[in-house]
Amino acid sequence: MIINYRDRHPLQLVMWVAVLLRLVAVIFARGWGMLDDHFLVIEIAQSWIDDGNFNHWLPWDAENEGPTGHSFFYAGLHYYLFRLLEWLHLTDPQSKMLVVRALHGAWSLVVVYLGFRIAHRLADVKVAYLTGLLLAAFWFMPWMSVRNLVEVFAIPFLIISIWMLMNKDRKQAWLWILAAGFIAGIAFSVRFQTILFAGGLGLALLWRREIWQALLFGAGYLLAVALLQGFVDFIIWQQPFAEFTEYVRYNLENKYGYITGDWYNYLVLLFVFLIPPVSIFFLIGMFRHPRKYLLILLPTLLFLAFHSWFPNKQERFILTIVPFIITIGMPGWLDIMRSNHWLQRHQKWISGSWIFFLTINSILLIGATTMYSKRAPVEAMSYLKRYPGIEAIVIENSTRANAPIMPQFYLNQWIKTYEVTTVHPVGLLPGTINFADAEPDFVLFIRDEELPQRLKAMRQLFPDLAYETTAEPGFVDKVMHWLNPHNKNDRIFIYRNNSKKTR
Repeated sequence: MIINYRDRHPLQLVMWVAVLLRLVAVIFARGWGMLDDHFLVIEIAQSWIDDGNFNHWLPWDAENEGPTGHSFFYAGLHYYLFRLLEWLHLTDPQSKMLVVRALHGAWSLVVVYLGFRIAHRLADVKVAYLTGLLLAAFWFMPWMSVRNLVEVFAIPFLIISIWMLMNKDRKQAWLWILAAGFIAGIAFSVRFQTILFAGGLGLALLWRREIWQALLFGAGYLLAVALLQGFVDFIIWQQPFAEFTEYVRYNLENKYGYITGDWYNYLVLLFVFLIPPVSIFFLIGMFRHPRKYLLILLPTLLFLAFHSWFPNKQERFILTIVPFIITIGMPGWLDIMRSNHWLQRHQKWISGSWIFFLTINSILLIGATTMYSKRAPVEAMSYLKRYPGIEAIVIENSTRANAPIMPQFYLNQWIKTYEVTTVHPVGLLPGTINFADAEPDFVLFIRDEELPQRLKAMRQLFPDLAYETTAEPGFVDKVMHWLNPHNKNDRIFIYRNNSKKTR
């Protein structure tokens, strides 16, 4: 029955697979992936709702020192979404995030749908079906699709723009091309680096000697950028593109301040991320028909080349182009298979490679799609939410130089936090705390390393500390921590300061 349905309705089957997997991720893939997809989006937006200014982005904050290099567009979308949800009396943080994940999952379906349509245009329906299925069920796709990652949220804008340029030969073509540029321009306000991808689209049009189309595309792009970035920054800072200018300045000055690597690092990452040896098939397939694939190939290569050259090499930066590699890599490879006699003679090895790929992908897909990432800090704050009168907490991480940031969004209130680390030991805490202003209500001990000694030292300040509960990391968090102890996925032990009666 499924085979018959696939043969009659391949696109519908692909979309059902994509919907079901993303629905699982919406329900189970709670938490966040990297700091940026929570603390630069969710905490920012909720603090604005609550008349705060987390991270001091806004100019009227006393601690703000000017633009910080962050677009207000994506966080602003969440601000208005949260205002709507609170107007509907939906105030529970976990419920809000369920809505956020559902909307992101739905938005990501655009990539699956148009990926299928583009592959169908480049090849045939069977190739389109396989390409769409990969976009729907690649091991990281459902989990990434429900995250608040600007690198991923920008992808549908880019693929819509590509689809419109591929279908520009119609009535009122000028308006179609202008709109394609405008939609690509929206992606710029989500993720500044997408200017490279849009530039590649413009270059592809020029390469094909479509001069007026390239000019129209550029006009639409500049219009979106001027309205959503230049005008917004002018209203806030009285200076157009203030955030983008600061972003460029900061990244140039701090290009060696984060994860760095060799020029080939992203190629190695793609080789592993896309599961070898099939990953090689995709990377080879991209170049099967350069002229035919130009609208996707050139922007993808330009984006990859810049990030390979620039020293700062965080893994998530390259996520934006992964669906495009699959969209042209799969049709290209299948076309090579059809015409290459050597590969046809080694079909057994090719089939074995795909079996290996499907096995690994299925295992990773199950683990990733149901992964509750950063579970311990989320659950710790969710637990403390039952105490609405909290004024302050201590984050005790005295065996490390830094203390993790706690997601106060899940606490549903904004409080003071005091840190105890190797840099700021417990002995300095009395000088930090103004007990009359905000004496800590709870102490959160990060990890169980030397816990008895740390607890004894803390009780010198707060003699009446009482154990409440432990927030455990998720299964995948534990595995990641076991593989690499630098992954900060630790247990959190919550102790209550009973000398202060929290309301």
